[in-house]
Amino acid sequence: MMMKRVIQIIGIFIGALLGQQMSASSVSVNEPWMGTLLGASAGGGTFSAVIGAFAGFLLATSIATPLSRSLSRGIDRLSSYPVSDLLSGLIGLTFGLTLSSFLYPYASNVPHVGQVLAAGTALTLGYAGLKIGTHKKDELGDWFRSRRTAEVPPKEGPRFEEHKILDTSVIIDGRIADICKTGFIEGTLVIPEFVLEELQHIADSSDLLKRNRGRRGLDILNKIQKELDVRVLIYEDANEEPGEVDSKLVKLAKAMQGKVVTNDFNLNKVCELQGVSVLNINDLANAVKPVVLPGEEIVVQVIKDGKEHGQGVAYLDDGTMIVVEGGREFIGTTMEVLVTSVLQTSAGRMIFAKPKLLEKAL
Repeated sequence: MMMKRVIQIIGIFIGALLGQQMSASSVSVNEPWMGTLLGASAGGGTFSAVIGAFAGFLLATSIATPLSRSLSRGIDRLSSYPVSDLLSGLIGLTFGLTLSSFLYPYASNVPHVGQVLAAGTALTLGYAGLKIGTHKKDELGDWFRSRRTAEVPPKEGPRFEEHKILDTSVIIDGRIADICKTGFIEGTLVIPEFVLEELQHIADSSDLLKRNRGRRGLDILNKIQKELDVRVLIYEDANEEPGEVDSKLVKLAKAMQGKVVTNDFNLNKVCELQGVSVLNINDLANAVKPVVLPGEEIVVQVIKDGKEHGQGVAYLDDGTMIVVEGGREFIGTTMEVLVTSVLQTSAGRMIFAKPKLLEKAL
């Protein structure tokens, strides 16, 4: 309603100004009948202004409702854009209009179509600058940050709060909640909206296993938000473009200068190729496994056959596999073994050992 009133007031003012201008023009061109109709005196100018104001009011009233709705939709849409998009678009628009101002004297001097050509040039360059600025927001942000870093000397103070961007696999895995609980994860956990949508899609799957995994992921997010002392940011991008989730994660990590938290091997490799830092939960799990050196003695329970003849297989509490030479005959028993070698593979750490009682017999 307020916007409608403003449009009507603007229409009244414009109509009054146009009425006065028409009255003055009628006198300057010496048209007696026009001067008689609109008034060639000061009183006639006032009368023309009143007529113009009334006409402007009627015209503004007729277009106020659709115009106010269009303006409201435009304002709401602009409000949904991130500040970075608005600033980069404004910078591009400014450069475009500045360039058009330099071309204005040449374009306006073109016979017959000069003014139209100048206006078209300003609109074209302004729109082009707006689009280019929006698409180059990441590069503009990096440039401004580099300039600010170069101009402002570093000073001691609170550390920059780094963003940790979670992917779908690490949420479903569930170990991220336990890691956050221990306090090893610093900064803000960022959960992109497209990751939530993928998680919701998995939770609604007709496959029972996928549905259970998706629901567990949603339970993990709920636990992190409500029970743990960790800052969580649900990131919504108004300019979200269609594409693969992995490529969106990489692009978001670059924009935020954050790190991707995942246990997806392929995403890990893509991030390394794109120069994005990665926190891999599987690498962390392998790193915190107890260190076992050749010659150490450990107690294990042999539970099954190995691949080679006579081998038995046991596991440590953390899931590390131990291949016991000659351990097949001890399946189902708990025994002391002597570590002979340790092998680090892509699947994890593998330990080779032999029964200690055989060592004593030798």
